[in-house]
Amino acid sequence: MTNFSGNAQAMSLVAFCVVVTVTLLLCVMTGPDRDDLDEFYTGYSSLSPMRNGLAIGGDYISAATVLGTTGVVALCGYDGVVLALSTALSLMLLMFLLAEPLRNAGRFTMGDALARRMPGRGVRIAACGVTLAALLPLMLVQLAGTGQLLAFILGFSSDGLKTGCVIGLGVLMISYAAIGGMKGTALIQILKLVMLLGSGAVVALMVLNRFDWDPGALFNAAAEHSGVGPAFLQSGLQFAGSPYPRVDMISSQLAVVLGGAVLPHITMRMYTATSARQVRRSMSWAVSSVALFVLVITIVGFGATALIGREVIAGADPQGNTAYLLGSRAAFGAEVSTAESLLFTAVTTAIFLTVLASVAGMILACANSLAHDLFATRMRELSAHREMALARLAAIGVGVPAIVLATMVQHRSLQPLVTLSFTLGASAIAPALVYSLFWRRYTRAGLMWTLIGGTAVVLVLMPWTNLVSGSPVSAFPEADFNWFPFTTPGLVSVPAGFLFGWLGTVRSGRRESEEQRRQYESVEGWILAGAVRRGN
Repeated sequence: MTNFSGNAQAMSLVAFCVVVTVTLLLCVMTGPDRDDLDEFYTGYSSLSPMRNGLAIGGDYISAATVLGTTGVVALCGYDGVVLALSTALSLMLLMFLLAEPLRNAGRFTMGDALARRMPGRGVRIAACGVTLAALLPLMLVQLAGTGQLLAFILGFSSDGLKTGCVIGLGVLMISYAAIGGMKGTALIQILKLVMLLGSGAVVALMVLNRFDWDPGALFNAAAEHSGVGPAFLQSGLQFAGSPYPRVDMISSQLAVVLGGAVLPHITMRMYTATSARQVRRSMSWAVSSVALFVLVITIVGFGATALIGREVIAGADPQGNTAYLLGSRAAFGAEVSTAESLLFTAVTTAIFLTVLASVAGMILACANSLAHDLFATRMRELSAHREMALARLAAIGVGVPAIVLATMVQHRSLQPLVTLSFTLGASAIAPALVYSLFWRRYTRAGLMWTLIGGTAVVLVLMPWTNLVSGSPVSAFPEADFNWFPFTTPGLVSVPAGFLFGWLGTVRSGRRESEEQRRQYESVEGWILAGAVRRGN
């Protein structure tokens, strides 16, 4: 049940080659054809709300979501469903709280939005540093997981071939970001989301058909084949080994809900909307598509456990990253028709495209921040042509180290890297954006304390969690320097990020706070009410 036929492997390989060719052609055709920063950074905001919303949803649904979250659903049941719902809730919070003010305050990068009230190179450097710190771990996860995924699908066993896959795909992702710019990567995200939702929805319907369209029967069968009985449908299985499972679960969900949607490769899509009304409509499409995908991975994850068993899934990958593929294959039954082989090829191609598109968007966000926040603000007379050239060089400068690091970590558990990115988003980026957009007295010192302090707390605590050492599924199972009692440091680092911002503002003194209040009130209308956006 876990092995794929030679026919399916051959079809998948052909489909991968076709996808690479088509997507590269799309990037070349839609990439900026002149030296215009608005065209490269925002694509002239030319996407309709539906297409922009699908691009946001595509950026948000990463390979870590498709593979990792489905794995948690298949291995941990109820806890996996809560995790999946938390990802959708995070995007809803962005939609209702931050999307419009971000669109009004920013221009190209997160640094623009933060520096709108507090201009200065220090703010931009800090924003650029946090952008790199938050996105680089996620890039490593996508790239390192790709080698394992392709090996699983195509039957590779050589470590050299897996490393070759990582390097080849990394080069492709750099090309997408450097050639296509915002508009080119958006089209790839749209194509990826349509394929992912379309193939996933068909597989989910096939799973339900196996259980006579009765979700209750599906859940009961999953619990029966989970090896843990009714506990599979109850809270606590994911954190059963923790000394404080309930608190650990809250800490994990806090990081996902507050950190998921504020990562820079998601927030940069807000700047492609031409008006507050358009960003609202775009986010409606994005939230709807993500909610539909949460339903799909819930059904496929439970279906994988019900049809082949939790033990088989864990045996193929202790983290459950192959559950989506195994569930899709199991839905076909023992005899696989030509149509089902084509559907499975569509599923594998959609996952392959998910990896390509996700990392391309992250590389673009990092490259944009490096070029616009770090270099362009230092060289006052930098032309548009030189800034775009710097952005393309920055894509190479970010992508190459990511490829090298991914080859080094590909044989270890990657869950700490995912957790690190989300926790940095929740502990540094979320407090900085909330305070900058809504707190009138927030000062430059408060902003710097938030960004640097929140990041520092996460980086200090993360190595001591049980995701890094102290358990058989940790990144370093042979070592045990785990003394922090929770899986994620979010329960400590998120309040610390907000506290640092408050302390930094209080220590700035009353005079500076009042000055910031007056500055904020002068621009409050167009930040919160959707006035026409000003250039930087």
